[in-house]
Amino acid sequence: TIKRPEFDAMKAAGQLDSSLGKVPLLEVDGAKIGQSKAIERFLAKELGMMGSNSVEAAQVDQLGETVRDIKDAYQKVRGLQDEEAKKAGMDKWFAEDLPNWCALAEKSLPPGPGPFLVGGKVSLADILFYTLLLAPGCFFDNAEGAKAAFQNCPKLKAALEATDALPQLKEYISKRKETPF
Repeated sequence: TIKRPEFDAMKAAGQLDSSLGKVPLLEVDGAKIGQSKAIERFLAKELGMMGSNSVEAAQVDQLGETVRDIKDAYQKVRGLQDEEAKKAGMDKWFAEDLPNWCALAEKSLPPGPGPFLVGGKVSLADILFYTLLLAPGCFFDNAEGAKAAFQNCPKLKAALEATDALPQLKEYISKRKETPF
């Protein structure tokens, strides 16, 4: 059981109303922002990680939606109740489905100088694909299967490797606290 007295107190006091009674909630200069994807995009824009113009921002957003589609497809397989069907589904997911998703994502990438997915510098799209496929404790239960899935996608692979090599990211990961999330 997760103990959450601070959350319960904030919820009871109405401090989480703007985020539908849930977390995350980001407060900036007294303004409250709820919903994780809205917070992601807000911070990416503030930190210069939404591309260098409005077209690149839309491309970053497009790739973020691709990540969401991949996660949704995986959850359908993961949610299968029959254990035999679930095992077969998971085997197929990592052998066929995820590599196919990666190939589709590769084809959708805008032309650019590389190695990053959009424009000439790291963006939210790079971070989202990194946390999906390569980061320590990535989204998938099968990290090796996730890593294998993008090996035949040279642009995606180059972007993931470039993201993984970022000194700021390496430092953050080395100091990050372990959580159940």
